[in-house]
Amino acid sequence: MDTKDIKQRIFDIASRVAEDEGFELVSADLLGKGRRALLRVVVDKEGGVTINDCEKMSRSLEAVLDVEDPIHGSYVLEVSSPGLDRPLVTQRDFERNIGKLARIVTREKIDNQTFIIGRIVDVGEGWIRLRIEKKGTEKDLFIAMDKITKARLEIEIK
Repeated sequence: MDTKDIKQRIFDIASRVAEDEGFELVSADLLGKGRRALLRVVVDKEGGVTINDCEKMSRSLEAVLDVEDPIHGSYVLEVSSPGLDRPLVTQRDFERNIGKLARIVTREKIDNQTFIIGRIVDVGEGWIRLRIEKKGTEKDLFIAMDKITKARLEIEIK
């Protein structure tokens, strides 16, 4: 089995375990090789993830990985929350964060820029609407999801 197949198998296992435990799998990445291998799993749920949630997910996932054994050799399993500045990848991520400030990077210029910070106002099939502030005035930008190369929440200190 090649590395791509192993990573897909790990993602599928982690996704199944996360769903069984009441979490949403944000990512599952196998980093490094051999004794330095690290399996980093990020989960989320409505209302946020606690340390106890991470421990619960870690124990459940570890048990399934021990049985299914997709990773040959030793590795370190790390389970965490996506954090305050969580990445936004899917349409559901954007929908769940309507009203929050986001940092968006696009593959082509929108309103003469490829780096945009704005508040998520609305989300539709394949697009998001951000409210940005420019020179004291607010303006809405519609951005096609397929134009976004990277997006994450901005940490707001009030």
